Amino acid sequence: MTDVLDEGPFYHGTKADLQVGDLLTAGFRSNYRPEVVMNHIYFTALRDGAGLAAELAAGEGEPRVYVVEPTGPFENDPNVTDKKFPGNPTRSYRSADPIRIVGEVDDWTRLTPEALKEWHDRLAALAADERGEIIN
Repeated sequence: MTDVLDEGPFYHGTKADLQVGDLLTAGFRSNYRPEVVMNHIYFTALRDGAGLAAELAAGEGEPRVYVVEPTGPFENDPNVTDKKFPGNPTRSYRSADPIRIVGEVDDWTRLTPEALKEWHDRLAALAADERGEIIN
């Protein structure tokens, strides 16, 4: 671990229907830039942050927030930390190693349809701007 500020619990948001014990791995397309295959799996110490990721995730399933544990080293996510923003305000992390599902939570804050549209609009604008490039 490198300058990691949190010991957990950690959360991952997705539309996939997963079970306790399942492993999430890198190597899938980005939810925000589908042309990019991700080298890391991402998670956060903020339940509502994982909820936002679940709401924005690709796919048709119901948004879900899982409690996860890293199985190997992890680092601050450079997409939302010092390489782009000071510190780690979103308490977001990434790992090249899998993360394990250890539970699911359902008491996270859901977005209104208007807020979800605003987020999709922001992501579309970022995709058109080179500053929205993913640090993979």
